[in-house]
Amino acid sequence: MFPNRITGVATVLLALFNAVCSQEPGIKYSPEFKFKEGFFVNFDQVKSNSPILKSRIITQIAYDNPDFFELTLKEKRIQFFDELGSKQEIQTRNIWGFSRNGVLYINLNEGYYRITIIGNICHFVASLTTYNSDRYPYYGYGYPYYYSPYYSPYYSPYSASTNVEMKQYLLDFKTGRVLDYNEESVEFLLMADPELHDDFASLSKKKRKQMKFLYIRKFNEKNPLFFPAN
Repeated sequence: MFPNRITGVATVLLALFNAVCSQEPGIKYSPEFKFKEGFFVNFDQVKSNSPILKSRIITQIAYDNPDFFELTLKEKRIQFFDELGSKQEIQTRNIWGFSRNGVLYINLNEGYYRITIIGNICHFVASLTTYNSDRYPYYGYGYPYYYSPYYSPYYSPYSASTNVEMKQYLLDFKTGRVLDYNEESVEFLLMADPELHDDFASLSKKKRKQMKFLYIRKFNEKNPLFFPAN
């Protein structure tokens, strides 16, 4: 009887394994996919498509106001009720982003920018303000990024000039990490697919610069993005 018992257990385990393997990994992202409308406090909420819904935000702003997100984000803090009904508060600047009309926006460089290409490798454009010191280069002014913790709040407009430029970025959807859009970043992200990575790395420097967006598209097609089916 002992062998029969082993056979019975093996049959049950095999059935469970087949059931798990046959399950769909979730909802596959497509251009028709819509993010749920609300605020994303962190990137984990983005990955699970579970934002803080507008109806849970404590505010005097009407939920159907077309400028609801812009007006809410002007406040220094946002109060809301979490899933347990407890009142929570977060500084607006610490919010990851939000979704409006199914479109995802990310908080970066003190602004909110639409992520135009969604996939395991995302692509978007955001503005970046830099400061150029042209009079007093040794007085602590002119750090390259305005959000530098070492930037002096007492700078004079006569000692530095500002420059606003549009810059391209990548978002790694597995980690939430934001990278500059360049050949090095693309090659790094392609490491998740050794075949595509080796193909890209074998190209000349000129070809890598020209074809980096094509390889992002290839990666996303070969490695589709899935969201939980909830």
